[in-house]
Amino acid sequence: MMASLLTLLATGLSLLVVDLVVPGVNLATFPSALIAAAALGGVNAFVKPVLSTLSLPLNFLSLGAFSFIVNGLCFWLASVLVPGFQVQGILGFILGPVILSAINAFLNSYFVEKYPQQFNAQEPLTKS
Repeated sequence: MMASLLTLLATGLSLLVVDLVVPGVNLATFPSALIAAAALGGVNAFVKPVLSTLSLPLNFLSLGAFSFIVNGLCFWLASVLVPGFQVQGILGFILGPVILSAINAFLNSYFVEKYPQQFNAQEPLTKS
């Protein structure tokens, strides 16, 4: 539970940095960043696998470059679902998810080092 909250916080903070760095990505407030982080997680969990499967031939032909378009679509779809979060232009569409991923990886690794007990798997109740 705590690991999920820390991941949500890391994604929200990453979105705020993307708002500062990438032109075309706009966030109104920190709460909207947290809601956008949750929406992005939901879109990545439910919509992205479907889009990735449907675009597999294009991804194969482009040697994986079409995955940037799929990531951009998911990023844009999350912005459509959340008021106070906007993605405009090709830079926000393509560069936004790339920067978000890099910053989010850094923050998640920081939280894992800082709070390792929250991210370790629970011991099984029975040993076989």
